[in-house]
Amino acid sequence: MKSIKELYKIGNGPSSSHTMGPKKAVLIFQEKYPDANFFKIILYGSLAYTGKGHLTDKIIIQALAPKKVEVIFNREEKELNHPNTMDLVAYKNEEEIGKMRVYSIGGGSIQIEGEQIVEEKDIYSHTTFQEISNECKKRNISLLQYIYEQEGKDIMIYLQEVWNTMKKGIEQGLQEEGIIPGRLQIERKAKKLFHTISDNETKEFRQTRLLTAYAYATSERNASGEIIVTAPTCGASGILPAVLYYLITEEKIDEEKIIEGIAVAGLIGNLVKENASISGAECGCQAEVGTACSMAAAAYAYIKRFSIDAIECAAEIAMEHHLGLTCDPIYGYVQIPCIERNAVAAIRAIDAANMASLLYQGRKISFDLVVETMYETGKDLGSHYKETSEGGLAKKYCKNDYYNDDLEE
Repeated sequence: MKSIKELYKIGNGPSSSHTMGPKKAVLIFQEKYPDANFFKIILYGSLAYTGKGHLTDKIIIQALAPKKVEVIFNREEKELNHPNTMDLVAYKNEEEIGKMRVYSIGGGSIQIEGEQIVEEKDIYSHTTFQEISNECKKRNISLLQYIYEQEGKDIMIYLQEVWNTMKKGIEQGLQEEGIIPGRLQIERKAKKLFHTISDNETKEFRQTRLLTAYAYATSERNASGEIIVTAPTCGASGILPAVLYYLITEEKIDEEKIIEGIAVAGLIGNLVKENASISGAECGCQAEVGTACSMAAAAYAYIKRFSIDAIECAAEIAMEHHLGLTCDPIYGYVQIPCIERNAVAAIRAIDAANMASLLYQGRKISFDLVVETMYETGKDLGSHYKETSEGGLAKKYCKNDYYNDDLEE
């Protein structure tokens, strides 16, 4: 299992698999063929169906500028090894000089066909929560101490940068107004949610309002292509920051503890990435928002000083009740239902952790089991429910004639 640095990537939204991955791929390809004066990029599967809404073509053209680029959305080819497949072709004076097939495998990571994955080496000694838990209990160490041993304490320097980016994103998002780019013409809501708090609101309602505002702040910036942190993906980037920002502002948790919580959340996300998938195109939104909810629940439980068993239970509950969640973004934009879904999951993460403190003893379902179940469920989902915008809300919305050709593409 790789470093949690590979999970938390800082970059442009709105989709780690549709913007960060393709951008990384074309930059590598450009380095291979520096003499090329024209590039043809062919997108397949989910990249073809939702690439426009995810700004895939824009990020590719921007990354390869000032060279000429043609981006082709191929929705006809169905026999693919991975739902996020792209062909990159380099030309010099109209003559093909190189070609490469790439899979954007989620979280901003890529795999080049015929080559070993160009990623960091595995550094963790264990690959399941059960193994990690057993090791911690055997040696009487915490999850954080375990992470330190595997990663080195320098990981906290990087996680400080991660937290600074998350915090800055929320604070900027809470000040922004206007319309999110795209044909849906959605009004930004984070600022209004945050600045209309009433003194008469109950503590519970205030918590719901603030978590919603914080999740919206990050998610609205992500949908606009701004800088965010994958946690574990762009589409689910609003959940963990919302929970952490709530803890630091409302419950006055110190920043050091928040960063420790990010480390524990990263361990949970890494386990899902290792044993299943964090890609919506591969396993639906359960892999993105479900994983993010598990990460946030585990972070919350750790920060509240729950036991290792209760932390595991929090992550398990959070994931279990996202099983089967489809990825059906309207027009391919990471807006509806994605933004609201981040807010719901942030609220659910705290509920899952608090439930775990009551229920973890004698439980029957392990975190490892629910991750395995999520992966099998994702494989069983029809492709139209996995980031193609051909099913669910995306299909129903268009079918009911809400589409307006005059709106921005």
